[in-house]
Amino acid sequence: MKSKKLNRYAVLGGVLFFMGTLFPYAYAAADNSLKQLRTLVDVLEYVKENYVEVTDTDKLVSGAIKGVVGELDDFSQYLDPKDYKELKNDTRGDFGGLGIRLQKVDGFITIMTPMPGTPAFKAGVMPGDRIVAVDDKDVKNMPLDEAVELMRGPVGSKVKITISRKNDKGEYTNLPDFKFKREKIVPEVVYSRMLPGKVGYVYLVDFSGHSTEAIKKALKELQKQGMTSLVLDLRFNPGGLLTGAVDIAKLFLAQDEMIVYTQGRKPDYYQEFKTSARPDYPDIPLAVLVNQGSASASEIVSGALQDNGRAFIVGQRTFGKASVQQVMPLSGGAGLRLTIAHYYTPSGRLIQRDYRDKTKADEGGIVPDVEVVFPADKEAKVFMQYNNIVHTPGQKTPAMKFTEADPVLDKAVEILTGKVSLEEAKETSKKAAEERKAKKMDKKASPKTDDKKAGKKEASK
Repeated sequence: MKSKKLNRYAVLGGVLFFMGTLFPYAYAAADNSLKQLRTLVDVLEYVKENYVEVTDTDKLVSGAIKGVVGELDDFSQYLDPKDYKELKNDTRGDFGGLGIRLQKVDGFITIMTPMPGTPAFKAGVMPGDRIVAVDDKDVKNMPLDEAVELMRGPVGSKVKITISRKNDKGEYTNLPDFKFKREKIVPEVVYSRMLPGKVGYVYLVDFSGHSTEAIKKALKELQKQGMTSLVLDLRFNPGGLLTGAVDIAKLFLAQDEMIVYTQGRKPDYYQEFKTSARPDYPDIPLAVLVNQGSASASEIVSGALQDNGRAFIVGQRTFGKASVQQVMPLSGGAGLRLTIAHYYTPSGRLIQRDYRDKTKADEGGIVPDVEVVFPADKEAKVFMQYNNIVHTPGQKTPAMKFTEADPVLDKAVEILTGKVSLEEAKETSKKAAEERKAKKMDKKASPKTDDKKAGKKEASK
């Protein structure tokens, strides 16, 4: 009897310790919280004493903590000692593996961007594809980092990925399994060219450690070629380093202008990021291209340029990922990655989208000044033209061929070259959006109308 009581107190002490570590402010509603903790202890004890197989108390408590943190959002995560020790970021500019950027969307491991030139890109993996299994292991309810870990491995080793893709009816169906050989990849993060009308074009793959340096080099080359206006293409750019976003925004914004700020529950988490010097390109007319694959640092840059009236945005609403995570050590070698704040544009717009609340699907992200709706399959074909951006260092860069129609880029160039005014483009975009909305409402209403007619026919019989 005494041993059971001691065991109960040990579990209670462990749970209280972990909960206290995770949530130092959790005792504001002390009575209710303690009742819930008591229930948790009861469950843990009952499982330990009665489950059909012998259980490990440490694993049960660890699982309980993961459940608590998992209720918060898709970005907070409890890291067990092994995961915390191996925690690394992907912002060094050197990538191994398959060459895909992932995000958790609607509970699914979703491909944001296959990096150009990588095994995934060459195999035809598309933005928006969902990863269902890795080597036949289901990853649907798996934390993002765990799924990523399954895909990592020694260079040259092989891995099988099961992918689901949305069809014409909007339903996801599994594709034949993809079999990849993992590679070490050194991506070129910037591709630039001159468009007709002396419009410079810069495509930024991501915000890695050398993005700013590469952008500066590209802009100088375009300036030598007589560039008079610029398109900055951030489509399918999943983000990366905050410092990269801030430094790139500084190239175009005037001194002492707000780029972005963070805000959380605690005053300590409020932080402003402003320009501090005269920009390199203060006056060049600028358009920024975005789409649903533009996230994080891409949204910070486009939001800052839009709010400060420095550029106009063309494309589709961005992804909506702009949360600040802090990684803190816990006892026993574990760690906690916790969302502590969100990013806001200079005008106070919250970039982060609440993906768990379907009623807020139209909130968050950066809304373009000129919306150009582009079917996902056709947009993916435009993106696939950049297959040769990544090439073996030291070898000659392959010639690029652009054959796919790109109405988003075309619209930006029309405005920059004066063929269409920005106000005219905005008005046309607004009318098109209203027409799409009306069609969508009619489509929703039409089945109900058919049902009523069917009901009247049935009644007349």
